[in-house]
Amino acid sequence: MAQSDYDLSRPLEKGSGLRQGLTSYGDSHFSLFLRKAFIKAAGYSDDALSKPVIGIINTYSGFNPCHANVPQLLEAVKRGVLLSGGLPIEFPTISLHESFASPTSMYLRNLMSMDTEEMIKAQPVDAVIAIGGCDKTVPAQLMGGISANKPLIPLITGPMTPGSYRGVRLGACTDCRSNWAAYRAGTIDLEDIAGVNEELAPTSGTCGVMGTASTMACITAALGLIPLRGASAPAVSSTRLRVAEETGTIAVTAAKSKMRPQDILSKGSFLNAITALQAIGGSTNAVVHLMAIINRHPKLAGEITLSAFDEIGRRTPLLVDLKPSGDNYMTDFHNAGGMLALLHTLRPLLDLSAKTVFGKTLGELLDATPFRPFDLSRQIIRPLNDALYEASSLVVLHGNLAPDGAVMKASASKDRRLLNHSGPAVVFRNTEDLSRRIDDPDLEVTPDSVLVLQSIGPQGHPGMPEAGLIPIPRKLAEKGVKDMLRLSDGRMSGTAGGTIVLHISPESNIPSSALGIVKDGDNISCSLQDRKLELHISAEEIARRVEERRRTTTSEDSVPVRGYRALYMSHVNQAQDGTDFDFLTAKGGRI
Repeated sequence: MAQSDYDLSRPLEKGSGLRQGLTSYGDSHFSLFLRKAFIKAAGYSDDALSKPVIGIINTYSGFNPCHANVPQLLEAVKRGVLLSGGLPIEFPTISLHESFASPTSMYLRNLMSMDTEEMIKAQPVDAVIAIGGCDKTVPAQLMGGISANKPLIPLITGPMTPGSYRGVRLGACTDCRSNWAAYRAGTIDLEDIAGVNEELAPTSGTCGVMGTASTMACITAALGLIPLRGASAPAVSSTRLRVAEETGTIAVTAAKSKMRPQDILSKGSFLNAITALQAIGGSTNAVVHLMAIINRHPKLAGEITLSAFDEIGRRTPLLVDLKPSGDNYMTDFHNAGGMLALLHTLRPLLDLSAKTVFGKTLGELLDATPFRPFDLSRQIIRPLNDALYEASSLVVLHGNLAPDGAVMKASASKDRRLLNHSGPAVVFRNTEDLSRRIDDPDLEVTPDSVLVLQSIGPQGHPGMPEAGLIPIPRKLAEKGVKDMLRLSDGRMSGTAGGTIVLHISPESNIPSSALGIVKDGDNISCSLQDRKLELHISAEEIARRVEERRRTTTSEDSVPVRGYRALYMSHVNQAQDGTDFDFLTAKGGRI
């Protein structure tokens, strides 16, 4: 092989391994000669370099405890690649952690997707294993991987195991929020909240409830891109390491057969993922992420809209009893059979002809891996005729307040009366205004009020922060109020619960947005039954306020921006399209 690569009398055959994507020097033979000279500095032989090259994306970071097990996963996945005749070569991309990214990890998701896409395209890899876990990393990798369209196998870092405080199991981050709310209400003291803090995240791994990270892991399995147990095996378990080794084997097979994500993923694949999302009571964040992922696919962009989530929800029951919609943790889901058990249960609702990375259809994969329910599996993963919630865990609302849609996790409502509710608005202009006034004892608010938070949409903050879980005003919390109807153009953590409408579009920062002109005292109604979100003022008054807002907004109100933020503000699209950059979608855009 080595000598023929340097034979100038023969044209250099492009293809797999190091021959692909040669750096431009004007002489392809020299480009390969130079590339091989430098890779040999790492000690590789010509024999090793003749194998399929499997790139492994390393997202380890000291600021990302969700990815703290990546070094062990790397060793296991490399073992799988080598045992299957491939050459594993790791490379880094940026790493995002929900709690360590300012202003929000969502703001940086598109940057990570760009990093992922460009590094996959730039480097001579025959297939890529993308190690991710924390909320925005898996969506970013799927977005970038679909756009790059080389064989891609995700490897999820896995959920943490629960902790315990005073004999009560705890897990990030549903219990983070419920205990903090109790502390704000004065029902637990400073000593208790400090003790709880020690046990909320007792191991490495992602949040141990059905938050965004676990939701995306389950969705990735439903898409047919990872081993089914890979969605739920704990981060600190030997099973997680065996999944990593198996992933290495799958990647070599995918490289040899050139199974590209755009060929595997179909409309049926994504409808299966949405069905799984409804059945697990997954995070509302997954709606935004799935729309971004779908719109990266050249054949599917625009084919699936928000309406699909609501249509599928109407016929899909909530089956998985996990926090925040239920009572249990991801370790319980895994022990109950995980995604294998769930997909067998959902079989009548799935497109079984959808392809998977294993070279089988979903139906063939389930046929080859039968599952026999047992007592625990029936408790955690309910049968279709004994659902935890009859249908529509996640719903899509429209109306004059949300003409382009809004999303609500109905199954996480703590007071189901609020799912059909009208009340006067209490408006907060932004997160600073919220922080300043929410606990003011003079705040004019009652349990029937509708709390409205503006300016936390894709552009407004920027980055759609997870501030949609507007706190209950302290004076009401101290009286035992645990839920209120809350509205915003932002997001909510998948670990959170309450009667909360999110992703209102267009966001309040768009000049024509009705959300942007809501005032204190305006009557707002939410109807789950009618899927309506309405501001009860006339169309003429809405138009008058919009025009007044345009007239009073001057160029002096805008702040000069540079760098990534300038790119973000100029090109981010709205929530119903996934808050991706317009030029990154399959349809493209203008710079």
